[in-house]
Amino acid sequence: MFFTAPYLRASFHITPRSITSSILRSRSPQTKSITQIAAFPARTARTYTMSAPTTLRVGYVPEHFSTPLHFAVAHSFFTSRNLAVNLLPYPSGTGAMIKSLDSAELDLAIGLTEGWIASLANGNDSFKLVGKYVDTPLCWAISSGAEREDVSSAADLEGGKRLGISRIGSGSYVMGYVLAEQNGWLKQGQEPFEWVILNDFKNLRDAVNKKHTEGKEAEAFMWEHFTSKKYYDSGEIKRIGEIYTPWPSWHIVAHKSLAENKEGVATTGAFLEAVDEGVKYFNGHKDEAVEWIAGNLDYSAEDAREWLKTVEFSKDCKLVEKEVVEKTVSILKKAAVVKDDKVIVQDMILDVNN
Repeated sequence: MFFTAPYLRASFHITPRSITSSILRSRSPQTKSITQIAAFPARTARTYTMSAPTTLRVGYVPEHFSTPLHFAVAHSFFTSRNLAVNLLPYPSGTGAMIKSLDSAELDLAIGLTEGWIASLANGNDSFKLVGKYVDTPLCWAISSGAEREDVSSAADLEGGKRLGISRIGSGSYVMGYVLAEQNGWLKQGQEPFEWVILNDFKNLRDAVNKKHTEGKEAEAFMWEHFTSKKYYDSGEIKRIGEIYTPWPSWHIVAHKSLAENKEGVATTGAFLEAVDEGVKYFNGHKDEAVEWIAGNLDYSAEDAREWLKTVEFSKDCKLVEKEVVEKTVSILKKAAVVKDDKVIVQDMILDVNN
């Protein structure tokens, strides 16, 4: 079976690769942070030189998409720029990282586009978009309990059913509005679903199976396709539909403090250059990527290779395309996620190239 997203090609000129139904995905969250520090070497291309070692707290989701970050650490792409990068895992996702950015507990973070832009467009000024991480869209699988007879397709969610989400502001929350808008379920003054906050993937699965330890229940939830696949195969949950993000799936943000002076901008630029190198290494060493994913993220090697066919990382992580942000804001307004009519897109972006 192949999933396609023609709407994305029309809107953003990006072509998602097909996602095969044979892909198995499970996650083994990394619980330890990773820190590096070293000296800055001479480079021929334009680079950002840090005069002293700089420590950065970087939030990320410990899933397959984090593989280029692992390579950037393992092959000293951060330390070569005099950066001490402390990678902090956020298994519950973008919404949790937004909370940490708000409280200045993170300097940079890599998360889902819809979460960042929805928060910024609704007035959050604690961070700015500084780069694009992944070009391809994300396939959100819509899931319910395997034994539930009351939910057999996404159409059964109409009428304000209970939708499990990790937290308010997360990708799973934002995409609920997009799902409702695409199906004509939005009604002025009414929420499209009863939101059930469940924090993490296990709680979401338990809630649709009526096994949550606190008795919370939901008819369905949305989570990334690959992460969900393992639990379809085991029979724990069932797949009742899917929805693609109508935008490139992952972006990078920086806390507003890094935008306040030239040193902060240079630090951000150096970080993004190192991520670029990690992406280039990833693209040139697919066998090593498969080996690392299979050994650290609980994939089989075969399934890791299948995942590689579906993802395309950004060719320039320092790039934020204003037109992509504008179109994303427009879609989120239509879906009633963004409430502010006076959104200034340029204020949401920090251009480290200027």
